[in-house]
Amino acid sequence: MAQSDERTPDPAKRPADSFTRRHFLELIGAGAIGAAAVGSGVLSTEYLSPNVVKEPPTRFKAGMPESYPPGSVTLDKEQKVFIVRAKEGYFYALSATCTHLGCIANWKAEEGIVACPCHGSKFDREGNVIAGPAPRPLPRYAMSLDDHGQLVIDKALVVGEEATLKV
Repeated sequence: MAQSDERTPDPAKRPADSFTRRHFLELIGAGAIGAAAVGSGVLSTEYLSPNVVKEPPTRFKAGMPESYPPGSVTLDKEQKVFIVRAKEGYFYALSATCTHLGCIANWKAEEGIVACPCHGSKFDREGNVIAGPAPRPLPRYAMSLDDHGQLVIDKALVVGEEATLKV
């Protein structure tokens, strides 16, 4: 009769609820496969769903002409546009985004200039570069009146320096 070694337990004598190394490794493997399946499902869903960027509309109403006194420069922070009413009464709209690196410029009433706080570019009230490093003048946007007499600015239409709105 063969002698049994006590170090190798007989599988028939092992309790049914024992947790073996093999069972542990099977669980780890199944968990890794499950995590990979869930991850690839999430990434596939994200890839197939549309990426919509919520941007403000390029065409917007800026209010009634009477709300802008002659000689004023008003910043619309939400739309990043300067609404300029010349002393002669005509209007034009300038971008408030500096043409150097895209910072939002400010109107300096005491100096009569538009100044970029980031790198020191300066523009006159028509948007022309006075001091660099800005490479180009501020673009002008198309401006019109709607049926109710409100100012409408369209940032999708860049116009020349001669384009003004006479009210």
